Amino acid sequence: MKEKLILLATIILFTCCAPKKFNKKWLKEKSPKTFKARFETTQGIFDIEAKRAWSPKGVDRLYQLIKYNYYNDIAIFRVVPKFVAQFGIHNDSLINNSWRDKGIDDEPVILKNDFMTISFARSTVKTRSNQIFINLKSNNQLDIADYSGVVGFPAVAKVIAGSENVLNFYDKYGDKLGIQQGPINKFGNKFLREKYPKVDYILKAYFIK
Repeated sequence: MKEKLILLATIILFTCCAPKKFNKKWLKEKSPKTFKARFETTQGIFDIEAKRAWSPKGVDRLYQLIKYNYYNDIAIFRVVPKFVAQFGIHNDSLINNSWRDKGIDDEPVILKNDFMTISFARSTVKTRSNQIFINLKSNNQLDIADYSGVVGFPAVAKVIAGSENVLNFYDKYGDKLGIQQGPINKFGNKFLREKYPKVDYILKAYFIK
């Protein structure tokens, strides 16, 4: 069943939902005050709700990524049990790098990293860009983590349906893939499907009412 869904993801890429090449003008778009979106995955769907008041820059970026079909055939490459499920490296390295290199301003934590909240991954200052993670438990240490000159990981959304599917993402690779972002970025999903065939995927994401 999972193999059929992955094949479906490949087909999706060649349909009307295929991601467009990056356009800088997209970065100026602001999200509504609140929006909901659905993520179709190889484990089933999960729905999210985002409110701009939680992290204006972060929610704007999440809105932009969903609107312009970024989350098509995206590997959930880092699943650490009782910690996080992380994704956002695009199969097309040009598209990936275009978004990754346009980090957004850092913001204070308003919505905490509670169970099933969603935050942007980051490293140093102004590096929230295209990768997000879902908290698989309450990770409130991330609310105050002082890392590379930035305090906290502001949550931008929360899962409101389908949490059981999120908890089913394949996690036996643990953090093994978390430190292999270089080859994932360079070789895309071909590398993952050959070396780590049990990785789950985001098939597509879109807004819902």
